[in-house]
Amino acid sequence: MKVAAVLYSLIIFSVSAISAEQVRTQFGLLSGTSDKQTHISAFKGIPFAAPPVGALRWQPPQPVGVWEGVRDAKSFASRPMQNPIYSDMQFRSENTSEDSLYLNVWTPTVSKQSKLPVLLYFYGGGFIAGSSDEKRYDGASMAQKGIVVVTANYRLGVFGFFAHKGLSNGSGYQGSGNYGLMDQQAALKWVAENIAAFGGDPTRITIAGESAGSISVSALLVAPSAKPYIAGAIGESGSIVGPPLAPSSLGKAEQRGDEIARAMLKNSAKGKTAIKAEDAIAALREIPAQALLDRVTKAGFIYFKPNVDGYFLPASPAALFADGMQAKVPLLLGDNSQEGSYQQIMVDGEPSVEHYLDRIKRLYPDDFKTVLQLYPGNNSEQVKASAQALASDRFMGVATYNWVYQNSKTNSSASYYYFYDHVRPDTLGAKKALLSNQPRGAVHSAEIEYALGNLDVNPLYKWSKTDYQMSSIMQQYFANFVKTGDPNSTDSDVKKLLAWPTFSAHKRMILRPEPKVEDIDYLEARHAFHREYYSQQ
Repeated sequence: MKVAAVLYSLIIFSVSAISAEQVRTQFGLLSGTSDKQTHISAFKGIPFAAPPVGALRWQPPQPVGVWEGVRDAKSFASRPMQNPIYSDMQFRSENTSEDSLYLNVWTPTVSKQSKLPVLLYFYGGGFIAGSSDEKRYDGASMAQKGIVVVTANYRLGVFGFFAHKGLSNGSGYQGSGNYGLMDQQAALKWVAENIAAFGGDPTRITIAGESAGSISVSALLVAPSAKPYIAGAIGESGSIVGPPLAPSSLGKAEQRGDEIARAMLKNSAKGKTAIKAEDAIAALREIPAQALLDRVTKAGFIYFKPNVDGYFLPASPAALFADGMQAKVPLLLGDNSQEGSYQQIMVDGEPSVEHYLDRIKRLYPDDFKTVLQLYPGNNSEQVKASAQALASDRFMGVATYNWVYQNSKTNSSASYYYFYDHVRPDTLGAKKALLSNQPRGAVHSAEIEYALGNLDVNPLYKWSKTDYQMSSIMQQYFANFVKTGDPNSTDSDVKKLLAWPTFSAHKRMILRPEPKVEDIDYLEARHAFHREYYSQQ
């Protein structure tokens, strides 16, 4: 009886703690939920574009239709089509679907008079995985900081970044691909036109993202269709500005698309004879979404990337930033201390001075002396540190630095640069890893739960007091930036944080439980080398 009474009381509590909340958008009435404990209302699975299915597969997102009555917005919509690639992705949606262009809103108030700052966050996953319903992107915690938070889906892989001459010929702008980026722009436009109903200010939208989401943010800043809606930008590990993560040319993307189309149709009747490019696209659109994904994956076409299509991206992003064509808004960005591991440089050898020298000579035969000056290896520990720094730069560091560097040259708005260096704890129930496999820094994506205040939402790790301290610091910096375009707060009610200097002062913030500021002259030398090196490739 006592157990039954406890269960009954828990059920009554959960029901009473969550109540219904309604908001009217320009497309119709939505019914979400309101948490009486946190005072945060949530609206999930809101369509921001028409389902990109059938003839709309590989088309720019089309306007969403108006609905009658009250649309339920209490559950996450399906996540975009993708393979189960990354083990750290904890989804809350029930399935995958080609019909996935939906977004979610968390807000502390639905009063139109509130005009709160808005954070629109795009997930990472290499443009082939991820979803706005992942636990680590939950918006409730940031919303409690007085911010309206939005997460949005976008098409992935072959559905979001497939380019082909047949598509370009029928596009009206002689380009194709980049549909995932166009989805993000459509979500941004929807937010600008509807967020006031959720208590948000459409003139104060900060876009943010991690990894592929960060690359997307840098692309949106130079996309003519997106720039007018952006008030600020946050990038976590990655950018599209220059090598090594620069977009491909349209010609190369179309060529790869032709290879994909031939592989998909080679066993069909149409694939046995030469067919027009437009007919190939029509045949590909007839293949069910899951079958297409399976066949593309089996054929080895796993990775996709944006291209300079002449429309969404009118020129290379590096050139657009160099010409000052980006949105002139405040920027906060950085990368992590272990984006790559020293083993990626050392491969199968010990971290000895001799082996490090051999590896650098192999990687940079004409420049190894310069690389050794920038990334010295005079003993085993220094070898590990330098090899890790080089691997991290080659993966995400170079592109991230290129972004802040190029932006600062043509944008008078402040840029803030960080280096995240807090090691995430072990997972619960994990066996003790070999010492050589222990993280030596913050691995790629490790900062997300900290920055968005979602440690409690992710039960996989043994969070400690120090982790919560790190999360409080990082979340406050991010919240300050979303509110004012400056991570430094002037609010006397907010805990005073270490002053964060601008990138123009040749400084960056080291984000640790005890933050510190460092001079980055040595980084400038490293990245000057990488810019020259990649320009010759």
